[in-house]
Amino acid sequence: MNLIKSISLMISIVILTACNKANIEGSWVEPVPGMPEMQQGFTLEKNGKATSINMATLQYQSWKQEGNLLILSGQSIGNHQTISFSDTLILEKITPESLIVIQNEVGRKYLRSEKQ
Repeated sequence: MNLIKSISLMISIVILTACNKANIEGSWVEPVPGMPEMQQGFTLEKNGKATSINMATLQYQSWKQEGNLLILSGQSIGNHQTISFSDTLILEKITPESLIVIQNEVGRKYLRSEKQ
């Protein structure tokens, strides 16, 4: 199993290198689970600032890319408490139109959005 993960990681790195350095900055959205007519996601700005799109209780504040990892940091707000967090996503594929990431062994596909 570790061999498969290692091979997958190496393939991901090759794909990222070969994909014309598609710009990760911008707004990325996915359907809201259970509500496909709505979208949620995040905006990644050039200066490392990140903002949430349609996620009132999950407020992204910053981002950084380390190799094939996207690290989103912010605050989770709810039940009279605010908790700082960092999410680490594996960048599986980046194109001008889509961003495919893996988080906790689950793949997620975001589409580029012009809305911010």
